[in-house]
Amino acid sequence: MSKLTNAQKKEWAKTLYIQGGLTQKDIADKVDVSRVTMNKWVNDTDENWDKLKKSLLITRESQLSRLYMQLDELNTSIMSRDQGARFANSKEADTINKLTTAIRKMEIEASIADIVEVCKRFLNWLRPLSPDKAKEVAALFDDFIKDSLKR
Repeated sequence: MSKLTNAQKKEWAKTLYIQGGLTQKDIADKVDVSRVTMNKWVNDTDENWDKLKKSLLITRESQLSRLYMQLDELNTSIMSRDQGARFANSKEADTINKLTTAIRKMEIEASIADIVEVCKRFLNWLRPLSPDKAKEVAALFDDFIKDSLKR
């Protein structure tokens, strides 16, 4: 397997950090960066990984619900206009497009965070049944995640 770029390592580290469960040291070791680099990434005020971590408390379902409510409110506003004027202006049409794109993406695409979460759940299930197999599968999951980051 080819080496990950620094940007790919950073994305993987961010995902692991946001998902929780690992120390910064463990994450640095896993993605093969120094602890100093990991600390700089975590404390980068432009990215604010801690804020992102807290935002995961908002579930995918609640985020989708909010997007649907925004889309419904916009459509209701458009439909409340007089007959013959019930169409979106360019700004509204752009907003509708952005909302529907975000909804579609959330409904069908798996993010790296989703992949990591499924991997963690599976390993937590497998570990008590077969610790040796869990170690083997964990290494395969790491390779899969690295490969997914490259796409």
